Amino acid sequence: MTNPAIALIERRVSANLFDAGHRLADAEIEGLVRLATRAPTAYNLQNWRFIALRAPEAKMRLRRLAQGQAKVSEAAVTFIICGLLPDHADIPRRLSPFVEAGFMSAGTAAGWQEGARAQYADPRTARDEAVRSASLGAATLIHAAEAMGFVSGPMIGFDADGVAREFGLEPHEVPVMLVAVGRAAPGNWPQKPRRPLAEVLDIDPDGSAPGPYRPS
Repeated sequence: MTNPAIALIERRVSANLFDAGHRLADAEIEGLVRLATRAPTAYNLQNWRFIALRAPEAKMRLRRLAQGQAKVSEAAVTFIICGLLPDHADIPRRLSPFVEAGFMSAGTAAGWQEGARAQYADPRTARDEAVRSASLGAATLIHAAEAMGFVSGPMIGFDADGVAREFGLEPHEVPVMLVAVGRAAPGNWPQKPRRPLAEVLDIDPDGSAPGPYRPS
């Protein structure tokens, strides 16, 4: 019997066609984001924000900034997923429940804070971390949608500066991805073919030129 989590990954599709009459309740949107925030982040920064657009007017404003993609407005909700530039000052607050529960010492938490301060002093490294966190959150949101019986369509084709202006993002918020979520309309493609493992996997490379993966 196939493991349900594995089956979910194998059946997921990037949907382009959505039932425009479908609506999502607040509780369903909250459930999606609650699951999305189970994704990992460095230093437990949780440096992301999920902006859920459900109102037709708001979705049309976004659609104009997203190359006119119909799924932006036809999906029940379209998320703007932002990564936040990491701020080491947030770490004590993020970790305090963990420290108070006895899982981590206060000294370790302080070490994490100092490590983050040093690591993200470089603006490029900080932006890379914002993109990583948002991408992990988006991927988890996509699989949460599938688990809840919806389909999703991630998008990178949008005017990031325009989205930041139109939706009032702060300077430390980076719009990384849009994800449309809702009920599928007929006509979506199945999952597209994946590259063979021989092209993408190296196990225990010895530093020489990579060789082909030989499945056991």
